[in-house]
Amino acid sequence: MLLPQPLVRGRLVSRYKRFFADLVLDDGQEVTAHCPNPGAMLGVKEPGQVAWASWSPDPKRKLAYTLQMVEQGNTLVGINTLLPNKLVAEALAAGAIPELAGYDNFRPEVKYGEASRVDFLLTAEGRPPCWLEVKNCHLSRKPGLAEFPDCKAERSTRHLTELAARVALGERAVALFVVQREDCEAFNACADLDPAFARGLDAAARAGVEVLVYACEMRVDSIKTTRKIEWRP
Repeated sequence: MLLPQPLVRGRLVSRYKRFFADLVLDDGQEVTAHCPNPGAMLGVKEPGQVAWASWSPDPKRKLAYTLQMVEQGNTLVGINTLLPNKLVAEALAAGAIPELAGYDNFRPEVKYGEASRVDFLLTAEGRPPCWLEVKNCHLSRKPGLAEFPDCKAERSTRHLTELAARVALGERAVALFVVQREDCEAFNACADLDPAFARGLDAAARAGVEVLVYACEMRVDSIKTTRKIEWRP
C-alpha cells in the first residue's frame, strides 16, 4: 500500500499521552504529530530516533502530521496500528497470503463472540467460514525475533478465546500477526510482558486456531506484506 506522500523526515523528541509525538523535522521545524499507536511502543519511542511522518492539508484536522515510521538502528519500523488491516485487505484481494487463498468474499468488522468484532470474515461456497484476527507487531528486542505484545493485551487475549470458540463450532479461525519491519525471521509471544497472552496463544493453537506471521517490506513511500516467518511456540 502507498503511504501519504511525501513523508517528511525528522527526529523524535517525545511520545506522550499515548497519541501525541513531538518531532523536530530536518528543516528545523518543531511539530506535534498524531501517534496512531496506543501501545507501549517499546524500542520505537526513544528521543533522537529518526522518524517519518505524513502531512495532511485537511484544515479540519487538529494535527496536520501523523507519525508513520521510526528507525531502530538501520531498520524502518511501522508504528501505525491502523495499517495492518489495510495491508491484509490488499493481500487478501491479491491472493498474496496462500494460507488464506480460495475464499470468494471477505467482510471486515463482523460481530462475533461477546461484544467483539472480528477483523475479517472469509467465506466461500462449500467451505466453513474463516474468522481472521489481525494483530500489529513492531517489537524486536533480540536480533531476528519479533514479539507481541509490548504491553498487557487483555483484549487480544480475549480474541484468542473467541477464535477458539469458532473452531469448536467446526469453523476455521486464524490469528495473523503483521510484523511492520524487515529484520525478523521468527516470532514469539512476549511472555515476560504479558504471560496471560502467551498462555492464551498456546492454548488457542492447541484448540485449533491457526497462527500465521507475515513480515512486511518497508519503504518510506510504501508498505506491503511479503513473506511468512516462523512462529516459535
